[in-house]
Amino acid sequence: MSSTNLAVEPPSGGECSIKVICRVRPLNDAEEKAGSKFILKFPTDDSIGIGQGPESRREGKLFVFDKVLKPTVTQEYVYDVAAKPIVGDVLSGFNGTIFAYGQTSSGKTHTMEGVLGDPTMQGIIPRIVQDIFNYIYGMDENLEFHIKVSYFEIYMDKIRDLLDVTKTNLSVHEDKNRVPYVKGATERFVSSPEEVMETIDEGKANRHVAVTNMNEHSSRSHSVFLINVKQENVETQKKLSGKLYLVDLAGSEKVSKTGAEGSVLDEAKNINKSLSALGNVISALADGNKSHVPYRDSKLTRILQESLGGNARTTMVICCSPASYNESETKSTLLFGQRAKTIKNVVSVNEELTADEWKRRYEREKEKNAKLKGIIAKLEVELNKWRNGQSVPNDEQVDINATEETPGSTPATSMVGSMSGSVSNISDSDRAIMESERIKLYQQLDDKDDEINNMAQLIENLKQQMLDQEELLTQTRRDYDSTQQEMARIQADNDSAKDEVKEVLQALEELAMNYDQKAQEVDVKNKENETLSEELTQKMSTLNSLQTELEGLKDSTFHQRKRVTDMMISLLKDLSDIGTIVGGNAVETQLVPGQSEKIEEEFTIARLYISKMKSEVKTLVNRAQILESTQAENTKRLELAEKDLSDCKLLIQQHEAKMASLNETIRDTDQKKRKLEENVDSLNDVVARLKAQEQMHLTNLSTKEKETKSAEEIKDAMESQMEMHREHHNKQLAALRDEIADKQSLIDQLKDTNQKLALASEKFQADYDKLKQEESEKTAKLAELSLQIDRREQAKQDLKGLEETVAKELQTLHNLRKLFVQDLQNRVKKSAAKKDEEEEEDTGGSAAQKQKISFLENNLEQLTKVHKQLVRDNADLRCELPKLEKRLRATMERVKSLETALKDAKEGAMRDRKRYQHEVDRIKEAVRQKNLARRGHTANIAKPIRPGQHPGGSSAGNVAVRGGGGIINGPVKQETAA
Repeated sequence: MSSTNLAVEPPSGGECSIKVICRVRPLNDAEEKAGSKFILKFPTDDSIGIGQGPESRREGKLFVFDKVLKPTVTQEYVYDVAAKPIVGDVLSGFNGTIFAYGQTSSGKTHTMEGVLGDPTMQGIIPRIVQDIFNYIYGMDENLEFHIKVSYFEIYMDKIRDLLDVTKTNLSVHEDKNRVPYVKGATERFVSSPEEVMETIDEGKANRHVAVTNMNEHSSRSHSVFLINVKQENVETQKKLSGKLYLVDLAGSEKVSKTGAEGSVLDEAKNINKSLSALGNVISALADGNKSHVPYRDSKLTRILQESLGGNARTTMVICCSPASYNESETKSTLLFGQRAKTIKNVVSVNEELTADEWKRRYEREKEKNAKLKGIIAKLEVELNKWRNGQSVPNDEQVDINATEETPGSTPATSMVGSMSGSVSNISDSDRAIMESERIKLYQQLDDKDDEINNMAQLIENLKQQMLDQEELLTQTRRDYDSTQQEMARIQADNDSAKDEVKEVLQALEELAMNYDQKAQEVDVKNKENETLSEELTQKMSTLNSLQTELEGLKDSTFHQRKRVTDMMISLLKDLSDIGTIVGGNAVETQLVPGQSEKIEEEFTIARLYISKMKSEVKTLVNRAQILESTQAENTKRLELAEKDLSDCKLLIQQHEAKMASLNETIRDTDQKKRKLEENVDSLNDVVARLKAQEQMHLTNLSTKEKETKSAEEIKDAMESQMEMHREHHNKQLAALRDEIADKQSLIDQLKDTNQKLALASEKFQADYDKLKQEESEKTAKLAELSLQIDRREQAKQDLKGLEETVAKELQTLHNLRKLFVQDLQNRVKKSAAKKDEEEEEDTGGSAAQKQKISFLENNLEQLTKVHKQLVRDNADLRCELPKLEKRLRATMERVKSLETALKDAKEGAMRDRKRYQHEVDRIKEAVRQKNLARRGHTANIAKPIRPGQHPGGSSAGNVAVRGGGGIINGPVKQETAA
């Protein structure tokens, strides 16, 4: 691309149509392998048609666009046709939009981005970035540019910032001019194409792509790259701004072709939904229905609101597939572009006028207004003449067109022409004075206008500063409140952590003390165990010695028994010989079995006693269970009966109390009746006395006839008065009686209620005492039963051990008695054989044998007792040793767990301390940043670009920022859109 200096002529504003360019890609390998045909035809450079192949005679519908790009065109040609004219528009203060539309795998991303870094294969976005900076380098050096870029995507109908992946759901707002913008999107100031390309590479790495059956790198979101260019003329202070939206739409797709599944299917649904909303917006604009355009149906149409039917020069690149496999999608894309071509945008320059420009415009408008006022005055004069019936000649009639086209007309001359004829008689001196005064007044008016403009600008700046200060104050208060809350929470956490550490330390001290005690106990037990082991070794040594002695005795007895058996065999042979000669002699041989049978009978009797004891214990257990069940049932029945009895007692007590209260009321009524009767008697006495007085008075007045009339009148008056008093007294008496009856009934009700409550309270108290007593009795019974159960279990265990011991002892005794019976039989046979010959010798030998046998029996009994004692001691030690080992292991495990807990607590305390320190440092840094931000609002740090200045010569670390009264040098800053 050439980098020559280019002069940009500002295009004119007004109404313009959306520019639609159709680009057709060649057939790809998959389509060629599938046998798809090239079905698109290009009759002219601006028309395209759909046919069935080169041999087909049927011609489809022709679609006419601004330009049709064949598959063989280069990327540079695409840029020259579609995007290059918009560069000049954006740098002249207009808004511009370029976006690609089409089905998936139709070449949209290749058109917009291409192969980044390849000069021949790169797309529109990298070329337009380079071209913008080339234009800037070739413009007037008095212009200063500020360029900032944003990069975001619309994924699953949510706006996601590609330069800051933490912003995942941004919202669309409107500024004061009702222009939509993405609130919170990251904006980066750039000063060279390299920085823009680095930003694009960073954002592109965060885009959502997926593999489908139609494309290996299918875009799953709509990406929007925004370039905001602001320029200012340093000499004239004229400011222009332009926004350029570069949009790469995701492709519309059919699930049957792409084979989308799972999350890719959900993405396809959202993509088709947003593209359908875009089609609805374009259809509404194409039909001319601007009363309601559904911009708010999706985030995409909301962002492109100014690009479609608003203030922007828009170029749409519709990308098509030429394969017959995609014929329906290609036709839909062409129809979409044809509808979009009918949309009209109203474009205007985004210009920020200076005070001088506003003043010049004001002067022009005021001059025009003065001209029109002069014409109106002339027309009014002429109209008055016509109304008065005068005729106005043609040369005196006002020619409006000639008056408007007079080049030298001024407001002063128009006013002079409209004045009466007396004005024309003014002298030249007066006219010069009037002209000088008029010039002075105009000068004062200009000064006042300048002062008004300056004051208005100052007021606007002050208002903006006040709003910023209020927002900063509210933000600071919120931050302060949150900081205080965080500090309080951290302090509470720290206090709780301290308390926990204290508790852990106390627990550890207790555990250390317990560990020391347990260690001492273990040492004591170890010493005891050592002593016991020493005793056990001594006992074992004695046992071994005794066993050796026993073995020797066994050998000697064995030899003796052998000798006895030999003698018995010889004796039996002799006896058998004698028996054969003399006859049967089985009397002595039958006596020995009788003794063994007696011993076995004793064994069987002992076993029978043991089995009988078992059966009796079982019957006792069954009887105890039956008695417990019957006792529980009887207890329940008794409780029910007691409850019924208590209810009956309560009712009886209530009735008795009611009867007592009724008797009291009867007594009270009798007393009241007696009092009333006494009152009646006293009143009767009073009446009798009054009647007697009246008779006496009448007798006294009988002599006085003159006073009779007056006495009768007095009597009548007295009687009437007495009657009135009596009626009043009766009424009061009735009212008092009614009141007394009401009070009495209320008192009776209260007495009944009080009695019921008192009785209920007494009953509850009795029930409570009873329940308490029952609870204590049941507790005692439960303790007794548990004790009995423990005793029973202990008895069972003792009985079991006794059974085993008795069985062992019986077996031992049985074996010994067998041996003794055999020895006795041998002795008897021997004594019977040598009865006559060696009586003295036999008597001495049998005594010696008896002495030896008793000695052996005593030794054997002692050894058995010692052995049993040793076995019991060994069993006790074996039972006690696992318990001690278990307690020792539990103690060691507890100590290990407490050590790990202490270690974890220390580590947690260290982490909490580090986190607390980190939070304190963060809060300090935030407060410091707030203080730094509060120091002054002189300028927003940006990266201005001066035309003619190549980025290679500029410093990468510092940038020049215009603000206040000069240029401020400062570091590069990344801002976020307000």
